[in-house]
Amino acid sequence: MKFQMMPLLAENERQFKQDMQEAFQLGAENTCGKLEWEILAERDIDQSLNMDGATAWQAMVDGVLVGGAITIVHKEQGELAFLYVKHNCQGRKIGQQIWQFIETEYPAVKVWETCTPYFEKRNIHFYI
Repeated sequence: MKFQMMPLLAENERQFKQDMQEAFQLGAENTCGKLEWEILAERDIDQSLNMDGATAWQAMVDGVLVGGAITIVHKEQGELAFLYVKHNCQGRKIGQQIWQFIETEYPAVKVWETCTPYFEKRNIHFYI
């Protein structure tokens, strides 16, 4: 398994957003049951992508897009706006590899802020 992180390529942006939305939707539905509303709107992703200091990262395994993250960094302060792993790729330590890459990529950041939904117990344990 060859894991690689790189800035999001324009040709992958549509798939990146769809995969992120699907991962968040299925995560919510695994806990709350089938939902009639969208958990993560594209406008929320776009808002993070367009913030000053934002970088979108794509995670690839053997050349296939499997996840990614959006970081917003200002000197020693960082925000992890989103981190996702495609629903059919979860449980393979890809999220850990994404996070390790981010910490390595931004060694000057002293404090990282993130937010995760209360129902995502796996995510809460991941960040702790």
